Amino acid sequence: MKKTTLLLSILTVLLFSACKNVGFDKTKSGLEYKIIKGDKGEALAPGDIVKFQYKVTFKDSVVMTTYGVMPVFDQVDSIGRHHDFSEFLSKMKVGDSAVCYQLFDTLKSKPEFGIPPYMKKGDKQEVTVKILAAFKKGEGTSARDLAVLDYRKELSDYKDKELAVIEKYLVKNNIKAEKVNNSVFVKIEQEGTGLSADSGKVVGIKYTGYNFDGKPFDSNTDSTKQIQPHPLETFYFVSKKQGAIQGMLEGITVFKIGSKGKMYIPSLLGYGPQGAPPAIKPNESLIFDIEVVEVKDQEKKPAGPMPQFRR
Repeated sequence: MKKTTLLLSILTVLLFSACKNVGFDKTKSGLEYKIIKGDKGEALAPGDIVKFQYKVTFKDSVVMTTYGVMPVFDQVDSIGRHHDFSEFLSKMKVGDSAVCYQLFDTLKSKPEFGIPPYMKKGDKQEVTVKILAAFKKGEGTSARDLAVLDYRKELSDYKDKELAVIEKYLVKNNIKAEKVNNSVFVKIEQEGTGLSADSGKVVGIKYTGYNFDGKPFDSNTDSTKQIQPHPLETFYFVSKKQGAIQGMLEGITVFKIGSKGKMYIPSLLGYGPQGAPPAIKPNESLIFDIEVVEVKDQEKKPAGPMPQFRR
């Protein structure tokens, strides 16, 4: 009886292992993939811009997802990137879905875009894809132009959706905040009296960042609120231009030297669908305590030497 049970167990394991990847094909790089056919939409061809949703899963945990959030866009070509779903995109149609498995060892052999920090030798991660639309060349219009128009609409719709969620949070918690540049909500708690942090000004701030559950993830005033330790130094960036997440670049414009307040930033203007693991989850909106300690003009670079002309 025991021998029969053991034999059945072994056969079950072998059968499961044999069937686990039934129906899967392999790309040139060894990426295992399976296409699940949809509603017989248009075939994808090199040069098309494809609109899709995707999800990355590692050991049953979702690393990144765009499902239910903001779709992404990519161009189809006949080769694709190394060990990436783009290798088999040209075999798909609008409405199709697919699942594939990326191997750490294969990614490491040609790390075009770096190696996921959570993976190690022998690991693999699952990627699922759903094709939503394809933009092809029309009369007098390129596929890229058509995709850009659609992307802008998706961007605007999703930003409005996130801002509506934040506004609901503010109302529920009786917080009076101003929508700044139609991008981020700001509550000024202490008015400053110095220079305004206008567009193009170099701004120095003290800050602490939280998620909407009140859990801190970073600070340059309190090391106990840092997930990744760093010196407690003033953080500098250029207002509305560069050096910080987009939501902070937009929100800082209503602050002055000495101002203290809070910013409520939608994920789209923060770290987006990729997040910033382990501190910030994918698609996570953020709250920042802000104090502006310095505002100054950008240093002008000296003009270079006069060009030398030969006679």
